[in-house]
Amino acid sequence: MGVQRETTPVRVVYVTGSGRSGTTVLNMVLGQLPGVFAAGELRYVWQRGLAQNQACGCGLPFGDCPVWTDVMERLGAPDPAIGRRLLTRLRLLRLPLLLARRSAGLPPVPAHPDDVAIGDLYAAIAQATGCRTIVDTSKLPPYGLLLEQLPGLEVRVLHVVRDPRATAYSWLRPKATRDAADTPVMSRQELWKSSLLWLVWNVLAAALWRAPRRGLRMHYEDFAQRPQDTLAQVARFIGADAGALPFTGPATVRLRPTHSAAGNPDRQQRGEVRLRPDNEWVESMPVWQKAAVSALTVPGLALFGYTLWPRALSRRRAASGGGS
Repeated sequence: MGVQRETTPVRVVYVTGSGRSGTTVLNMVLGQLPGVFAAGELRYVWQRGLAQNQACGCGLPFGDCPVWTDVMERLGAPDPAIGRRLLTRLRLLRLPLLLARRSAGLPPVPAHPDDVAIGDLYAAIAQATGCRTIVDTSKLPPYGLLLEQLPGLEVRVLHVVRDPRATAYSWLRPKATRDAADTPVMSRQELWKSSLLWLVWNVLAAALWRAPRRGLRMHYEDFAQRPQDTLAQVARFIGADAGALPFTGPATVRLRPTHSAAGNPDRQQRGEVRLRPDNEWVESMPVWQKAAVSALTVPGLALFGYTLWPRALSRRRAASGGGS
């Protein structure tokens, strides 16, 4: 069948930042809007979907999902090895080269034969679903730069930031996954690794996509405490109808199944879902862990408005109602 590119570009809402920042539920809520497709972490579709046949957000194996079957048929015979090559092209060690190329006025991510297939993927999704806006929660800033280089895509960047103590605590907790029988638990990250990755990816995203000219920044804490107002701002930013957000109450939404290709297993939630802050870390995280994360992320804490001591931060945000 093949992918026929159209003159109207496909709008990609690229969600960047670090993992465990609430982007899964954000993706699901935005996917309820008319004309918006919640794709999940699309940089993994080649590996986890095509090669490993992990579960779609609808609950079916990737190869049995009618939406992804249609998308893959439009692509022809996609190469699952694209995923492995992408991981190599976008790894952290290549970051200095990426920044050097960008400062020299060159495309940050060197062109590659796979780029045609990657661009075709977004076009095929738009054609198979009838959605002109695709939410991609891949988060990795270098992949966002790659997408900006591809013809036929209009990229809008949404930078989601969460307190690094909260994300580090989340990475330490075991979390069940329903993606595949041989991977019952999601991978975990050690404290030092999750902290440094939080710092690198968030600071890099802030530098590359300065709000409000090149993107929108959203704090998880604002999203959790004031979901309607925060999501209405996001909907307007991506060009969607904020009045169509699926709220059934001040902090509850009704979710239909989405077809997120990869990401947190919570993407398979459906029905009535309450949006509430996940603050377990404030009381349960040992003091030494909070102190270690704070020390490793000091520059980012200052940049994004977080205080060194999280209890003070929690009280201040609760009293003020948050703020982006």
